Amino acid sequence: MSRVAKKPIALPKGVECTVAKDAITVKGPKGTLQMAAIAGVQVAIDKGTVQCADGSAETKFAGTTRALLANMVKGVSEGYQKKLELVGVGYRAALQGKDLNLTLGFSHPIVFKAPEGITLTVPSQTEILIVGADKQRVGEVAAKIRAFRPPEPYKGKGVRYAGEKITLKEAKKA
Repeated sequence: MSRVAKKPIALPKGVECTVAKDAITVKGPKGTLQMAAIAGVQVAIDKGTVQCADGSAETKFAGTTRALLANMVKGVSEGYQKKLELVGVGYRAALQGKDLNLTLGFSHPIVFKAPEGITLTVPSQTEILIVGADKQRVGEVAAKIRAFRPPEPYKGKGVRYAGEKITLKEAKKA
């Protein structure tokens, strides 16, 4: 059995988990998340904790299920966030309602619509904050926005994660 799966998940105050035959649902102050039940993995709720175990010798997904459930519990109680930085002259971001308007050096502005369950905020013109309860969705939205103009290796201009280090290449010598 997985060592990860042996560790129980503590449910914080205000978070409740329900296990059905085909789905596992976690509700909390930041929202509700649902995951399809994995065949052969037994999920049990006991006195404010959630425990995962392999049902048979062929199933090896108890650790994965436990990690996904732990991410769901943390997401509905605390939430997840990613911060992006825009580096480059004239690169800026602005909110228009729930849509993100990006000026990234193209001949046209890029309008990105925030998906359901994700909140976009722009603390300054060169910073974007992505907040949500689903860890995978927050990372996916951050990657999509970064893909509009990834950092280039010669000047480092582009959209990057906060704290990301870009190794710059040396320019061509004549």
